[in-house]
Amino acid sequence: MRFIVVDGLDGSGKTTHAKLIRNRYLEKGQKVVLRSHPSDNTKYGEKTKKALLGRGKWNKTKASLYYALDVISSVQTGYGGVETLIFVRYLMGVAYLPLPLAKILYWVLTAFLPTSKYMFFLDLTPEESLHRMEDRDAEEMFENLEDLMKVRRKALSLTKDWNIIDTSGTIEEVQEKINKVLDRLDG
Repeated sequence: MRFIVVDGLDGSGKTTHAKLIRNRYLEKGQKVVLRSHPSDNTKYGEKTKKALLGRGKWNKTKASLYYALDVISSVQTGYGGVETLIFVRYLMGVAYLPLPLAKILYWVLTAFLPTSKYMFFLDLTPEESLHRMEDRDAEEMFENLEDLMKVRRKALSLTKDWNIIDTSGTIEEVQEKINKVLDRLDG
């Protein structure tokens, strides 16, 4: 099974590009599953979303914990017959934690959860991230310049074996970069 991860800051185009990747493999006649976190259909996903709309350290801790449990429960789901599994928001949720803890938790999670050469971190500046989120109805706790700068810095320090894609261009330009990596990996 091809296991693809699409992660990055809010506004980086994770969902958009994950759907384009899904379409790429569907057009080849493959069975594809796309999972996004926090999930809409799990208790952990719902609790994550609720905590993200709150404020304070306790809600940050709850959001991170519930997010991790949501991802772990998604991994444990059976995907028999699926040729391509795409996870949107997977390991970089740890970048919202303080750096020493983020590194430790990332190491622990990658020791037990699946990883692959198909892991993409969609990168953009925190300023552009904020600009892309201007029209959202509800602001989550990390959607401010200071937190986005910290999260991006931590995430980039963790993505050593990832495919880092600059998403500052058009959707078509970014997808072309992703497709080049997929062509090479699928080759």
